[in-house]
Amino acid sequence: MKNKAKWSGVFPAVLIPFTDDYTIDEAAFRKLVSWVASHKGINGIVVNGHTGEIMTLLPEERAEAVRIAADELKGRIPVISGVSAEGTIEAIQHAQAVEKAGGEGILLMPPHSWLRFGMQPESPVQFFKDVAAAINIAIVVHQYPTWTKTSYKTNQLLQMAEIPNVVSFKVGQRDMAQYEVDVRALKKHAPEVSILTCHDEYLLPTLIQGIDGALVGFGCFVPDLIAQLVEAVKHKDLVAANEVYDRIFELKHAVYKMDEPSSTSHLRMKEAMYQRGLISSSLARRPVLPLTQQEKEEIRQGLLKVGLING
Repeated sequence: MKNKAKWSGVFPAVLIPFTDDYTIDEAAFRKLVSWVASHKGINGIVVNGHTGEIMTLLPEERAEAVRIAADELKGRIPVISGVSAEGTIEAIQHAQAVEKAGGEGILLMPPHSWLRFGMQPESPVQFFKDVAAAINIAIVVHQYPTWTKTSYKTNQLLQMAEIPNVVSFKVGQRDMAQYEVDVRALKKHAPEVSILTCHDEYLLPTLIQGIDGALVGFGCFVPDLIAQLVEAVKHKDLVAANEVYDRIFELKHAVYKMDEPSSTSHLRMKEAMYQRGLISSSLARRPVLPLTQQEKEEIRQGLLKVGLING
């Protein structure tokens, strides 16, 4: 692959707008991608993340999302795509499709069978090596919460960092003690890779560990504020960081009403962005069911309270 560049800044995981028949609304998606990318401090776009409903998209639709985003941005910033598959062969096919569609990197998720059954100690590193050997684009390692059976050990993360394609780690331990151990180990032993938090629910506490940025779904909703927060922390301006974070916290609870991202978090964000006029529809694919009118009204009231929409 190209020279190993250190990715830093904000990488929003963007939503996928659907038409009334649940196909990708290309015009609306282009508009969204362009709007998110227009904000200062946005250094990459992530499609086919959990926020982008990767699990409900068909393989060809995942590649299409990459193609649309890459064509819209025309190389201004990298397009990274989530890759999720149960087997290595399929993961390689998805990764190669991303490269062919114009993506500059993949966010490689673990096989979800590991969530249920666990994994052999050697499997994760070999999984990344096999996928890396089949592509010439970058890889972001997706670290799952420590309470799952597919959260990688510190030594596994360090071995992954030695793979030439691996340029970044999306760290989501949801365990601050383990988070600190992993971050310190990566900074000491693999300083050439970047560390991006994916903790929507406590961005500031994770950013101040001296990491490189954020890869979060909430960056799609308020890209300007997430970028301001990362910039303030970068310059060690804790007063400014707290001011911005207070605003993010207020908005987060207006939309999510939760802690860790949940099964309907992307749907709630879709509804909020729809009410703001930023996307064409709040539809999500099943098995996620539509929000009730009461839930939609709660989001409306939350947006009114924080001034993002007018009464």
